[in-house]
Amino acid sequence: MRSTVPRLSRYLTDADLMASLASDVRHGLSQMPKALPPKYFYDARGSELFERITRLPEYYPTRAEHAILTAYADDIARRAGADTLLELGSGSSTKTRLLLDGMRATGRLHGYVPVDVSESALRGALEALLRDYPGVRMHGVVADFERHLHLLPTEGSRLVAFLGGTIGNFPPEPRARFLAALRANLHDGDRLLLGTDLVKDPHRLVLAYDDSARVTADFNRNVLRVINQSLDGDFMPEAFEHVAIWDPHQEWIEMRLRSATDQSARINGLDLVVDFAAGEEMRTEISAKFRPDGVEKELAAAGLTLEAWWTDPPGDFALSLSRPA
Repeated sequence: MRSTVPRLSRYLTDADLMASLASDVRHGLSQMPKALPPKYFYDARGSELFERITRLPEYYPTRAEHAILTAYADDIARRAGADTLLELGSGSSTKTRLLLDGMRATGRLHGYVPVDVSESALRGALEALLRDYPGVRMHGVVADFERHLHLLPTEGSRLVAFLGGTIGNFPPEPRARFLAALRANLHDGDRLLLGTDLVKDPHRLVLAYDDSARVTADFNRNVLRVINQSLDGDFMPEAFEHVAIWDPHQEWIEMRLRSATDQSARINGLDLVVDFAAGEEMRTEISAKFRPDGVEKELAAAGLTLEAWWTDPPGDFALSLSRPA
């Protein structure tokens, strides 16, 4: 069977990304306490650093999710009954093959729709996948899944995959809104496959975000390099210390950057000067951890019915399959 030429839809331009970055940075650095969204970690350097993080001994989520997919992809595909895989935040699509193989085994696989903000990542992933999945319709979408859910392709019956525990980057209220928006864009016959990192020993959690090789520290500071490069800033990343803490009340890991000294940073692209006191902390990421009953309640609140639940053997991570209620 011959390969199908991939289609690429663009709902997000470089100008859109720059405008979002400028708006988010201005807002986040003008409030107290200061905060920046985690999505700006991921320029080319940040993506490479994150790939290194996923291979660190302390960082279990990627291995745990991969183990679940290796063991249960066929069961997931059978239960979902979908002919099209739509993956939100697909990146390099490294875990995609397990799901595609499971769907191909059902005899129903027809299409793959990766959604990502990076056109280069999409093109690279699609070129590699085309060689191994001839005849599968490939339709990449350059989009921000927080803004463009309503524009995503609706052909066929879809398994919408949101993996990696990325849902934990949303605080509770935005998370509820996002899940409700996801539900509003699911049709009869569609399913949602959601990856959630589970609550566990706080010591293990902190180590996963504060590794001994300091790769996560470099990754955390990379957001300052992105601002410097994109908005003509003069942050000194090494003048900020990486901090990772467990918040037992919110049940999330919080990553912060702590100013090592009194300092100021100028962002010429925003005509903004930002002052930091010695010891002042700026939040750069939350990573919420979940309990099974909590996941089911949040899905139900969004109008989704939990159908199946899988974990790795130690119970570190979970994948859930749900349908529109």
